[in-house]
Amino acid sequence: MKAIVCTKYGPPEVLQLAHLEKPVPKDNEVLIRVYAASVTVSDCLVRSGKVDILLWIPMRIFVGFRRPRHPVLGLELSGEIESTGRDVKRFKKGDQVLAFTGKRFGAYAEYTCLPEDGLCMPQDSIMTLKPSNVTYEEAAAVPSRGTLALYFLKKGNIQKEQKVLIYGASGGVGTFAVQLAKYFGAEVTGVCSTTNLELVKSLGADTVIDYTKEDSLRRGELFDVIFDAVGKRRNSTLKLLCKKALTPNGRYLSVDDRISKIPVEYLVSLKELVEAGKIKPVIDRCYPLEQIVEAHRYVDKGHKKGNVVITVEHDNRT
Repeated sequence: MKAIVCTKYGPPEVLQLAHLEKPVPKDNEVLIRVYAASVTVSDCLVRSGKVDILLWIPMRIFVGFRRPRHPVLGLELSGEIESTGRDVKRFKKGDQVLAFTGKRFGAYAEYTCLPEDGLCMPQDSIMTLKPSNVTYEEAAAVPSRGTLALYFLKKGNIQKEQKVLIYGASGGVGTFAVQLAKYFGAEVTGVCSTTNLELVKSLGADTVIDYTKEDSLRRGELFDVIFDAVGKRRNSTLKLLCKKALTPNGRYLSVDDRISKIPVEYLVSLKELVEAGKIKPVIDRCYPLEQIVEAHRYVDKGHKKGNVVITVEHDNRT
């Protein structure tokens, strides 16, 4: 099978196309024919090996010290189950699924195996049926970015009619967060760049702030929940202003915050919301598997809108 392998940490060019043996599922696993995989900021961090000094040891334990322990990277995918192990009960051959692969990685390939009973992320895999009303490319954008947005909004105990500010509203996590906050009945303010103002408005934001205009929060408005969907522990003037724009009992949350277990039920909820038309994945660009280097270069620039997806072509794909 075709796969992208990463045998050392470094720039996008360390990713190489290779031909590997097709995996065989264990008794508790399913074999997935991968049709699409996403390229997230997390994928790029894993590939580069460059993380905050405080996260260096945890990251190396998770991924590998000298080189990636699992050379086929990729954390989220969508595809079709080609076969199942004898103990599998929840899924069957032909099921269309989406999944977060967790510590197994493996999404950058034509095929991968995952256990049916992965129950939590961030380290364990989670999987559910694909929403019937979206493409494989759109479905591949949901597992990690969507569940992160849902996790942090629930952590913030978001309530109807609260004022919620989302910093980084046009990114992979942010585009889901805007839609979910609106679904929960909040009054949403999105912060993004000038070029993404209309996108964020189209997702339902009541107000959109251009982060290039750093005086935009000096008007004194306060928020019940502020969610930094960008993180990276970097502080711009506007981000510092955001932190100060909380009501007395307000909550400030960041994707940099420690994440506890995210149950598979969150992914199931997102699948149902997508299927009901309440939220939609935002796709910026799609690249074929063979152009994975270009995809990683684009994400590294830090200006993507929503999600970047890799498509995996099979000779007999229908």
